[in-house]
Amino acid sequence: MSSPRDLGLDPAILDWGKRIEAAARDIPDLRCPYGPRRRAAAAKLSDALATWSTAEAPATVAISDQLIDGPGGEMLLRRYRPEGLPDRAPTQLFLHGGGFYAGSVHEVLNDRLCARRAQDAGIQMFSLDYRLAPEHRYPAAVLDALAALQVLADDPRFGVDAERLGLGGNSAGAAIAASAALAARGGGSPAIGHLDLEVIPGALVPIGESARRYSSGFGLDDAAALIEVYVGPGEIPVGASPLDVPDLTGLPATLITVAEYDPLRDSGLALAQRLRDAGVRVRVLRGLGHLHGTVGLTAILPAAVRLQSAHSLALAAAYSTPMAPDDTTLEGDDDVA
Repeated sequence: MSSPRDLGLDPAILDWGKRIEAAARDIPDLRCPYGPRRRAAAAKLSDALATWSTAEAPATVAISDQLIDGPGGEMLLRRYRPEGLPDRAPTQLFLHGGGFYAGSVHEVLNDRLCARRAQDAGIQMFSLDYRLAPEHRYPAAVLDALAALQVLADDPRFGVDAERLGLGGNSAGAAIAASAALAARGGGSPAIGHLDLEVIPGALVPIGESARRYSSGFGLDDAAALIEVYVGPGEIPVGASPLDVPDLTGLPATLITVAEYDPLRDSGLALAQRLRDAGVRVRVLRGLGHLHGTVGLTAILPAAVRLQSAHSLALAAAYSTPMAPDDTTLEGDDDVA
């Protein structure tokens, strides 16, 4: 087992870690049972950190909110639309992270990263406030994502090019996105044109050397407890854990981003290989020097800026926007330092 202090990490990451420890001491509800109080505490901590550590949203991106009908009632969609897009624009539905029990479209981190990604990729993005566990366990969030995709594909007020409609997510949101894409296979509507999985738990039970070496002190110490929060007690439903699904054929081209010192790294890489074996086009970005939560430190960490830029340009290629470099492809592996 490793410690962050053993790895020669960028000083900005070590400073970020110290700030987490200091701020967490003043937010006692972070130690509450999973639910509303702990969720509110996690949002408070996230916003305190992101206000300092994540670059502000570009002024050229219009941000607006819209309510839509969902399986459990009204759902909030937050729209990020850069200037100059066509009336019917390439579009990604984004699912935030937060361990399945926390996170929202209102968090500073999500707002700033989505706006920048939309700008740099040349797409519009919609961030979904999906239902959270433990009040709403699997498959509630998956059903919310599928319902939101259908609305985006069908409702002209959202200005979506339904031929270029994709799905993405960060961490827990990436797992939900993968589950939704698996559920949507078979030619039904809506068609998902691209899948974007950032620091994904490819399997709900972490696997590989990364899970052993980085299980403590790397930002996911409560990973085992979160499994039951998301799916409830007992056997894990296969559809909730993408790597455990026997057949991965029929998925769209997929972008997977992993962090070098993330306990989830090896499950993400294993999922990439399984997808390739199933005939899916896969692009992998390996963020060197990163922990699970440092890919968004774009105000303090140059490596995060480079990784986010590579991510956006890969999306530009996937959605065939003018922002895509001529040499960007939908397949292959790249180390981003």
